[in-house]
Amino acid sequence: MLREPPSPKGASSVTVIGAGVAGSWQALLFACAGYDVTLLDRDDIRMTYATSHWAGGMLAPWCEGEVSEPLITHLGTRSLELWRQHLPGTSFNGSLVVAQPRDRSDFERFARLTAGHDRLDAEGVGELEPALYGRFHAGLFFAGEGHVEPRAVLPQLHARFVAAGGIIKFQSDCDLDRLALETDGIVIDCRGLAARDKFSDLRGVKGEMVVVEVQDFKLSRPVRLLHPRWPIYVIPREDNCFMIGATSIESEDTAVSVRSTIELLTAAYVIHPAFRDAYILEVGAGLRPAFPDHLPRIVVSRKKISVNGLYRHGFLLAPVLAEMTLAYVQRGFIHNEVMRSSFEVMS
Repeated sequence: MLREPPSPKGASSVTVIGAGVAGSWQALLFACAGYDVTLLDRDDIRMTYATSHWAGGMLAPWCEGEVSEPLITHLGTRSLELWRQHLPGTSFNGSLVVAQPRDRSDFERFARLTAGHDRLDAEGVGELEPALYGRFHAGLFFAGEGHVEPRAVLPQLHARFVAAGGIIKFQSDCDLDRLALETDGIVIDCRGLAARDKFSDLRGVKGEMVVVEVQDFKLSRPVRLLHPRWPIYVIPREDNCFMIGATSIESEDTAVSVRSTIELLTAAYVIHPAFRDAYILEVGAGLRPAFPDHLPRIVVSRKKISVNGLYRHGFLLAPVLAEMTLAYVQRGFIHNEVMRSSFEVMS
């Protein structure tokens, strides 16, 4: 229960710190609502230091039900509507989940823990993804899910924000306390791990990825392989490229181990032998900001609002969290599962 009054409804200006996916959605929705919004980031326009740069861009609320709280699926389904509304070109071709026959128990467990899917037999898998014809006996098709290419969609979000009247300043000073003192409006903190000066329980969880180029091979949607050792997803990108990811490591370094790379590539080969001849274009890792419960958190005070802890759900949850923040500022709306006051956090 929030114990502080909502931010002033009469505030007309908003400063958002952090131009990754969380901050970009905050800035966009406030600008569309008529606020004077400035978006700041310490990085340059390429955003290569942002967590978003290394993300998979999965918009998969039902698949995430396997390992996440029901809240993630609930919030994620609303986010899909916001992606459709503000970026109509977002790809919603669904997600496909497969497993080898010896991993049937993992497949059935995934089916039990998730919703929103249709069961496919071998022929159904082949009809959906011709490249996988004859390779898997069964599949789960989550028709309502989608995906984005993070490095392409962030500039699109920035462009829509500017078109709505917003201002972006890269390579800017992002001192939260100073900005809160200097502005008469609201400051929204979307700094990710850099906000550990405010949240002692915030930590980084490493996610590693490999980008490869594969000729004469095509997928129309993300494919998840269930495996007891190497559960991965393969996400199609432009120009015959694919992102392979899904590692989640309790570490705050950004180096990629040989072991993880081998496991990611081995699992991709299980999906299709074409990955044997793939060219490795990039290997990298990002640190996802997470709280101990792996749930997002919006912390509010009179002039400052912090949005953090999106964990592995950044692109999925960013739109709906921005919608919540806007509703709070406009009319004092409170989502009790996500929102807290600064008093509660410090007490």
